[in-house]
Amino acid sequence: MFIVRPDVADEDVDKLIASLEQTVTGGGGTIRSTEKLGKRKLAYLVRKFNDGNYILLTIDAGGSLIAELERRLRVSEPVIKFITVRMDEEEKRLAKVRAIRATKKKVSAMAPAPVEAAPAAEATPAPAAPAETATQATA
Repeated sequence: MFIVRPDVADEDVDKLIASLEQTVTGGGGTIRSTEKLGKRKLAYLVRKFNDGNYILLTIDAGGSLIAELERRLRVSEPVIKFITVRMDEEEKRLAKVRAIRATKKKVSAMAPAPVEAAPAAEATPAPAAPAETATQATA
C-alpha cells in the first residue's frame, strides 16, 4: 500500500501504477489486484500533507523484487508514504485456524437431546401455599 500526494493528477497516478506493475511483471512476479482506495485524511502530517490518495497493490513476488519495488517507491516523488506487508505468514496462520475450527463439532449441528416427559404430579403446582395463608387469616 502506498499514499500519493493529493495534488498529483489522476493520469500521473495511473502512470506510476503502470510503471510499478511493469516492474513487478518484468521481474517475474504476478499482480493479484490493484485498488485505488481514494483520497483520505491522514492520521498525522506527512511531508506537510494532511491527506493523500491511497493505492493498494497486491502482488506475488520474491524478496529481491520486493526490495526493488520498495526502492522505487522510496525515490518516487509523488509517493509520500508506503508500507509492504508479507501476506504468506498471515495466510498460513488463517489456514491453521480454519483447520482447527473444521475439526471441532459445532453445537448447533449436533442433534438435540431427547426431552423426557415430566410426570403429571410434578407438573401441577401444589395449592398448599394459599391454604396456609387462609388458615392464618382466620385464626
